[in-house]
Amino acid sequence: MDLFKHSKDPKKAPLAEQLRPGQPGEVIGQSHLLEPGGLLAQLFAQGQLPSMILWGPPGVGKTTLARLLAQGARAAFENLSAVRAGITDLKGVLERAAERSAYHGQSTVLFLDEIHRFNKTQQDFLLPHVEAGDLTLLGATTENPGFAVIPALRSRCISVALDPLNESQLTTLARRGLQALER
Repeated sequence: MDLFKHSKDPKKAPLAEQLRPGQPGEVIGQSHLLEPGGLLAQLFAQGQLPSMILWGPPGVGKTTLARLLAQGARAAFENLSAVRAGITDLKGVLERAAERSAYHGQSTVLFLDEIHRFNKTQQDFLLPHVEAGDLTLLGATTENPGFAVIPALRSRCISVALDPLNESQLTTLARRGLQALER
């Protein structure tokens, strides 16, 4: 049973999922990345996506930004948690990515939440596939990637620091939540 899967009725989805922005302009915070000239704004405009490690405190939009970036690049989105996943799961993602590429010409984004929880062997396994472009890696971590991700993998990714949400941004988010609950 997966607690994060929900029925097609949006009102039955977890509140966090109901509040998840569907477009970059709906994202709260991260203006240094999303304003014109910001790194993510440029990537959205280009529709291209390099491998990246998104790092920052919990609740700042790492998963949301990864989903929106994949959507903007018209890539398939594969979501794994490094807490539960292993090399067998990565092999499955790579097989599906190869099929998508061969049969549909579609690229694949692997969103690896809590990438810092993968051990060195698991991170090493990803390295040649990221280098070859078999998939685009979007790792998310609350830990500094300089200490949590192996240097070889880190050197193939852009590290993107996300800022904590300020009081005003949290208030806006709380208001959105209250409006969603009133519907």
